[in-house]
Amino acid sequence: MSQERLSVRNIQEVLRLKWERGLGIRAIARSCSISHSTVIEYVRRAEAAGLTWPLPKSLGEDDLFRLLFPKRPRSSSRVIPLPDWNQVHTELRRKSVTLRLLWIEYRDAHPDGYGYSQFCELYRRWAKCLDPSMRQRHKAGEKLFVDYAGHIVPMSLWETVPVVNPATGEIRQAQIFVATLGASNYTYTEAQWSQDLPNWIGGHVRAFSFFGGVPEILIPDNLKAGVKSPCRYEPDINPTYHDLAQHYGTVVLPARVRKPKDKAKVEVGVQVVERWILARLRNRKFFSLADLNRAIRKFLGEINRRTMDHQGKSRLELFEALDQPALRPLPGLPYEFAIWKKARVHIDYHIEFDKHYYSVPYTLVRKEVFVRATERTVEVFYKHRRVASHPRSKDRGRFSTIPDHMSPAHRKYSEWSPDRFMRWAEKIGPHTAQLVEAVLASRRHPQQAYRSCLGILHLGKRYTDQRLEAACRRALPAGIRSYKGIKNILDTKLDQLQPEEPTTAALTTHANIRGQSYYS
Repeated sequence: MSQERLSVRNIQEVLRLKWERGLGIRAIARSCSISHSTVIEYVRRAEAAGLTWPLPKSLGEDDLFRLLFPKRPRSSSRVIPLPDWNQVHTELRRKSVTLRLLWIEYRDAHPDGYGYSQFCELYRRWAKCLDPSMRQRHKAGEKLFVDYAGHIVPMSLWETVPVVNPATGEIRQAQIFVATLGASNYTYTEAQWSQDLPNWIGGHVRAFSFFGGVPEILIPDNLKAGVKSPCRYEPDINPTYHDLAQHYGTVVLPARVRKPKDKAKVEVGVQVVERWILARLRNRKFFSLADLNRAIRKFLGEINRRTMDHQGKSRLELFEALDQPALRPLPGLPYEFAIWKKARVHIDYHIEFDKHYYSVPYTLVRKEVFVRATERTVEVFYKHRRVASHPRSKDRGRFSTIPDHMSPAHRKYSEWSPDRFMRWAEKIGPHTAQLVEAVLASRRHPQQAYRSCLGILHLGKRYTDQRLEAACRRALPAGIRSYKGIKNILDTKLDQLQPEEPTTAALTTHANIRGQSYYS
């Protein structure tokens, strides 16, 4: 089998694109940034395991791997027969004969022969030939090409548009988002403040609304907002971009690096926008992004209605005849932008997002989870299953706790408990114990104070227990009940100063002073 080992999310995406969307092997491979032989292998294993789409909800991550990779005894060493490469090369010249067909015939004659990927690799080494270039043919409603002006021609004169702040006179450069349909060249463009992820996703949502439907495939350039570089946790498409594609029922097939033919449509679309919109706006001043977009929409309508010489029809006419009837319908609600983040559950069974703490089931203590946050909600996923959902809060440093997430006695997870913190503090000294007790009592649930207690007690390892005890002695009468307060005392070495004793000022004798006996 292929040496590539996929994550569960990638396996699910391969099966979804194959069984639900009906894409070909190479299209799936490009969408998932894996080899086509890996796609063939995982589809074959899924079919052999009797899986269907959608996968059963009860099927967990470990169960899926056991079904796809059942244990079997190792086979003994064997001699693999080589194909007759001369015959393979001759047969490939025949019409409709492919390497896959020849490999199937080879495996019929030699069941223990090479796998398909190795068969192709050995043939390429033998033949030392290059794949010919292929002219793209775009079907109606199939592909939407998206990019920013200036990505294709880095030295382009009109890649951004200056916008002046009327209050300060500051000039800010607006970025130009462009989306072009493959069959009709029907184009959408808008100005955005930046090329970050929220603007990239928002541009897609507004483009779908402009077209009135969704294409089968999205072809972006390899900018960071859409396509991640290979890494451990996000090896292919940005999770938010993938989330948008699933919401609209479409597929993302990023253009290959340094392959301009993969995105020729958007190259032309960007050139048209730069020459017939941005260049015409070069002598105008704009004081807001909204004003700029209104001017862009006016000229955009002219471009889409103008007759193309090589087609004899306008982009709008071709769109109404080809792409519009073939586009998939829009979902009931537009996609709501969401941020994905990896987090680890702390000992108080809360995760931190945007300086606020959200609870998860206490059984997930110390586990790694994924957080999906929209403008209104925060969802937590463990092994691709949602385990918690909270309204998003802007209160920094506060807790959002669902009672069902707590253990029955608020202390039956891991080895942590208020008693353990108290025993630890008592070993350091009585003032430390009093301070920890006060911190635990200051919260509605003791678990919410575990982070503070843990931080305070760990200061003893950094500054010594003696200094921590002295710092707690000084903090108690001052009303300090936080980790940062104790740390500040230690950093400034206030714990090494002798505490001030209350003093009584001596009274001087004076005719206007009655003295203590007057009041007795």
